[in-house]
Amino acid sequence: MSKRVYLYDSTLRDGAQTQGVDFSAADKIAIARELDGLGIDYIEGGWPGANDTDDAFFARAPHMVRGRLAAFGMTRRAGRSADNDPALQTLLSSGAPVVTLVGKTWDFQCRVALGVELDENLRMIADSIALTAQRVDQAVFDAEHFFDGYKSNPEYAVSCLRTALDAGARWVVLCDTNGGTLPSEVEAIVTAITRQLPGDRLGIHCHNDTENAVANSLAAVQAGVRQIQGTLNGLGERCGNANLISIIPSLMLKMGFETGLSSHDLTRLKHVSRLLDERLNRAPDRRAPYVGDSAFAHKGGLHVSAVERDPRCYEHVTPESVGNTRQILVSNQAGRSNVMARFREIGLDMEASDPRIGSLLETIKRLEAQGFAFDGAEASFELLARRELAEVPEYFRLTSFRVIDERRWNARGELITLSEATVKMDIQGERHMVVAEGNGPVNALDAALRKVLVPVYPVLADLRLVDYKVRILTPDAATAALTRVMIESADAEGTRWTTVGVSSNVIDASFNALQDALTYRLFKSGQVPHPG
Repeated sequence: MSKRVYLYDSTLRDGAQTQGVDFSAADKIAIARELDGLGIDYIEGGWPGANDTDDAFFARAPHMVRGRLAAFGMTRRAGRSADNDPALQTLLSSGAPVVTLVGKTWDFQCRVALGVELDENLRMIADSIALTAQRVDQAVFDAEHFFDGYKSNPEYAVSCLRTALDAGARWVVLCDTNGGTLPSEVEAIVTAITRQLPGDRLGIHCHNDTENAVANSLAAVQAGVRQIQGTLNGLGERCGNANLISIIPSLMLKMGFETGLSSHDLTRLKHVSRLLDERLNRAPDRRAPYVGDSAFAHKGGLHVSAVERDPRCYEHVTPESVGNTRQILVSNQAGRSNVMARFREIGLDMEASDPRIGSLLETIKRLEAQGFAFDGAEASFELLARRELAEVPEYFRLTSFRVIDERRWNARGELITLSEATVKMDIQGERHMVVAEGNGPVNALDAALRKVLVPVYPVLADLRLVDYKVRILTPDAATAALTRVMIESADAEGTRWTTVGVSSNVIDASFNALQDALTYRLFKSGQVPHPG
């Protein structure tokens, strides 16, 4: 059987059902691009027609280079034809080349949840998949509650799979929807299924309610399925979904399977994991397998001496293979390989022995200790690195700024809030002072900066801020807490970049991130400082 396993990411749909997670359309677009760049085969964007965010995403869905965009929905309703089901027609009109339909395979669910007879459920599957296979490149059938259904009525559960395949489904996916199946059960049931149906048409979709989603997914692959569904960092309803960040390296480095990722793509795994956490304003899990800060950390004593002789003594894979870094807490060499890998990504050609690398490493460590996070702010990292090499000109210098907020009742008795920013700037010896108003203090500051800079550097005219996030780093300090601001910017061509600022003053942190955003745009566009 083929050693190729196809990866199907449902972060943007299943992951959005995580308590406390609320993706914006911009979030979903950015994450989809990262997944495509990583080499994920299928990227499920959401459920068209279900909510405004998913509709906005599919209306502006990014072009996929390596993967396929999938839209998610359900089989036709009972009593309707597939051609006359509005929800199904919305899916087929979404523009996604792959449509995944969920349907019942547990006789109990058919009777209780849907209230339909078992034969009608089979017709719902057949009609919906047949129409979908005619209209899009690939139809996928998610066999909901399959493992519970198989335990209850194996003949009927398998007949649902067979019906979907006969109707034209590229994949039928065995779903452990309640998350209660154990690895030994998954292996036994999948082995039985692959004796009846081709494994290269089968997928697995596991939930983590017994902390076994990753183990169940790998057991299913070992038993013959060739598609795995999961989410980044294990996001998902209740206890989450199978964590692709753990599954991918286990498949490639442990089990010898091929995926859509190359070995180079695998080195970006930690970066992608961290990028998602930053999008969600969540602290990364230090103890996360493969990508956590503690995954390759060694502290003193026997472990350190053994690892310095040969890292294999206490490391099951090399940290560099997944984009992580070995941390020997008594060594000043920690992080060098990771920085060198980032240099290669941004086109900086430096020898590892260059003494400036050591200086940059110390700067990075100092800034990260203050709360900076460069994994989610590539533009700020590149500017930091290039400034160490004296490659970034000083396009402008802010000598001071002042922001005033006024909250009052107007003449009509309406409560209004006004923000006004004053900035004083030097551009190559020429002094500027402007005042601008905005919708909040950060918007006012941004407007004031642009009021000076756009006439001098017209290339900034198309720069727009597409996302702004604030995270409290020291919650115990209450209103005096240290804050981190992440700003995502974009230009007219759709290029996006993220910058970071940290301060105990949220406006100051915002300015630092804004300054990097503007400077990065000027530097990458090849601008030279205004002569003054």
